[in-house]
Amino acid sequence: MNVRSSAAVLAAIAVLGAAAPAAADSSPSPSPSQQALPSALYGESDPQYDGVWRQSLALLAQHTVGAEPPKEAVDWLAGQQCADGSFAPFRADTGTACDAKTMVDTNQTAAAVQALAALGGHDAVTGKALDWLKSVQNKDGGWGYMAGGDSDANSTSVVVGALAAAGEKPAEVVKDGKSPYDALLKLALPCDAKGDGAGAFAFQPDKKGELVANADATAAGVAGSLGAGLVVEPGKDRSGAADDAACEKAGTPEQAAANGAAHLTDALAADGHLVSALPGAEDQPDYGNTADAVVALAAQGATGPAAKSVAWLEKNAAGWAAQSGPAAYAQLIFAAHATGTDPRSFGGTDLVKKLAATGPAAPAAGTSGEKNGQEQKDAKEKDDSGSGSGVWWALGICLAAGAGVGVLVSSRKKRQQP
Repeated sequence: MNVRSSAAVLAAIAVLGAAAPAAADSSPSPSPSQQALPSALYGESDPQYDGVWRQSLALLAQHTVGAEPPKEAVDWLAGQQCADGSFAPFRADTGTACDAKTMVDTNQTAAAVQALAALGGHDAVTGKALDWLKSVQNKDGGWGYMAGGDSDANSTSVVVGALAAAGEKPAEVVKDGKSPYDALLKLALPCDAKGDGAGAFAFQPDKKGELVANADATAAGVAGSLGAGLVVEPGKDRSGAADDAACEKAGTPEQAAANGAAHLTDALAADGHLVSALPGAEDQPDYGNTADAVVALAAQGATGPAAKSVAWLEKNAAGWAAQSGPAAYAQLIFAAHATGTDPRSFGGTDLVKKLAATGPAAPAAGTSGEKNGQEQKDAKEKDDSGSGSGVWWALGICLAAGAGVGVLVSSRKKRQQP
């Protein structure tokens, strides 16, 4: 709940695109952040765009399954915070104060809040982060990826998760009388939407002001409308109701979530997985967005459809996770946890052990065996993306394809997504 997926990236393109250098050579090249990566960081790829995000997901996933993250990794995450409470994706030198050029965003900040709130003992950090998030809330009640950007379903939902994780009531966090739920309702497609978009969520209105169904935004919108975060506990099975319910006018967040879950159920019915919708790309399974959809369906109580998709992930997602790195392992752990599936035996893969191997070498309690140094090295060598949701690969591609917009020199081979 993405920057859980590529939809969030689209919101950042307008801001980051102007700052991205035009490059004649689009091949990957080292950035300053790659020259001396912190030993406490999960993953070995360039953290310039997703360091805090993947660290937050990794720590939260470990905590969720009872594995205590290394203290140095937790301290690194807390230490990334700017004085105003916000988080940037990566600060190589935390001794230098953040300024107007520091590219802070709502998604990294909200993810850090969810992780640190779960771990406990960081009330000062999470409190400042929430204060900053509230200070950049839009008049429609939602949030954009960057402060001041138009509200989108993914960013609004990940902030809702942060508020809930910290013990706040999202419905009471208002701007000009509007709550985050009001913003999400505005992004829910009506039941008479054209095509197969009935009940789905849009990422944002398009240039014409119209809402276009987006599967990843729908997964985020369902979870956000239910006040859920990245971690969802297995709940009572209401699959039959979700399967049979007709789309109804979404006058409440709960109804919008029910409509969105029904839309996801239909989208997953044929193959059990979502398909990548990255512009210009060939259709291919979207593992990260499928994992997000599993969590959203579980939050709604549609455990039947969620179980079908998590079974597909068990059979097919191991290679993707090994290539994509810590956030991908975390997403699969969240999907497994939400459906009551054992993450230590996920299609023959111990996700908890694999995730631990991408981080600091200190052993973590609760894993199925201590991390082996060579295994950790091998796992990190496979990690060429550092982000399970592939957010910044999508950003690089979008920047490359956009007319008049430069290519990020540090663009990496990644999967995709907001």
